[in-house]
Amino acid sequence: MISNMKFETIEFEIKDRVGTIWLNRPDVHNAFNNVMLAELIDCIELANVNDDVICVIIRGRGRSFCAGVDLNWMRDVAKNSYDVNYQESLVLSKCFHTIYTCKKPTIALIHGVSLGGANGILSACDFAYCVDDATFSLSEVKIGIIPACISPYVVKRVGEYGSRDLMISGKRIKGKEAEWYRLVNKSVEPEKLDEFVASVIATLSTSGPKAMAMCKELIYNISNKLTLDEAMDYTAKMIADIRASDEGQEGMAAFLEKRKPNWVKE
Repeated sequence: MISNMKFETIEFEIKDRVGTIWLNRPDVHNAFNNVMLAELIDCIELANVNDDVICVIIRGRGRSFCAGVDLNWMRDVAKNSYDVNYQESLVLSKCFHTIYTCKKPTIALIHGVSLGGANGILSACDFAYCVDDATFSLSEVKIGIIPACISPYVVKRVGEYGSRDLMISGKRIKGKEAEWYRLVNKSVEPEKLDEFVASVIATLSTSGPKAMAMCKELIYNISNKLTLDEAMDYTAKMIADIRASDEGQEGMAAFLEKRKPNWVKE
C-alpha cells in the first residue's frame, strides 16, 4: 500500500480517505532537490491509482511550507554540462505537471514561507490555502535567474499582469495580499486553517470520485488543448459517457430517491 511506502524527503499518510504529502526537509525549510522532486512525482502517481484516496494535500513539516529550490543542489547542477542541466530541469517541470494533472483534487496548505519554486507546487494544485502571516515571493530574479518551470502554473493562477508584477519585482507579500493576487484561494488566521480545510474536504467527499477526476480532465483539455469548435463534440461525448456510467446512474438515482449516493461515507 502507498501508506506503507518509505520516502527520503517526503512523508505520505492516509487518514479518512485524505492522502497528505508532507514535505519533510524541515532543517532547510523543505527546499526541494532532485530526490524530493522524484519522490513527489512517484507519490502523486501512486495516489492516482489508490481508490482509498479521494483528495491529496501537500504541506510542509516544521516552520515553513517550502523555501523553493535547494540552492546547493542548483549550484551543483549548474556546474554540469548543458544537457545534464536541461535533464534536471525537465524533472522539475514534470513534477509541477504531475501535480497539475493529478486525478484527485489537490490542496496546498501554506505556512511560513513559500519562495521561488514552491509557488509552482501550490499553483499546480486545484486549491491553495494559507495562513495570514505566510510569506510569498517569486524571488528568482533576486539571484539572477527566472521562474521558468513554474511560470505556466503561476500565470494560469494569477494572470499575465499579476505574474509580471510578482515575477519581475520578486517582492514579498503576505497571505491576504496573496489572496488578492489570487495566488491562493483563501488566507485565514493560523488557528482556523485546519477547520477551514476540513470543511473543504467535507464538501469534496460528497462529490463523485470519478466525476471529480473527469471534471479535472475536462478543464485540462478545454483550457490547454481544444478550440471552441472542437470542444462542442468533446463535451457532448463526455457528458454522454458520464451519464451512462455506474457513478452517474447512482448519483441521479440518489437525487431522485432523496438519499445519499453510495460514495458518501456515513
